[in-house]
Amino acid sequence: MNDRQVVVAASLNLFIAIAAGAFGAHALKAQLSPEMLGVWQTAASYQTTHGLGMIGIAVLMGRFGTILLSRAAFFMMLGIVLFSGSLYLLALTGQREFGILTPFGGAAFLIAWLMVMRAAWKGSTFR
Repeated sequence: MNDRQVVVAASLNLFIAIAAGAFGAHALKAQLSPEMLGVWQTAASYQTTHGLGMIGIAVLMGRFGTILLSRAAFFMMLGIVLFSGSLYLLALTGQREFGILTPFGGAAFLIAWLMVMRAAWKGSTFR
């Protein structure tokens, strides 16, 4: 992904995260148990955090190069889908089986942040 594509993907994720957070706080408050509402809010929070992380990656692409940071953006996107997506599904359905995907999303987040760190450490060698 190039920097524009990362910003578009990040903006879409942030839009969804804010909408999901508001939906959970208002429409789902009476529908979900406090535990499942907490799961929903965790999903929205991590989606927001990593959407902002993707914006940061797009900004850094001009300074530290694009190959490693492009991969980092991909892993953040994958993490959002697996981590937040599985938690949204868990909260809505109560099916605990969706929770098996959550750690894979968390691992994708960790890989992405390590890639950002490496890109910054190595500087322009990864252009």
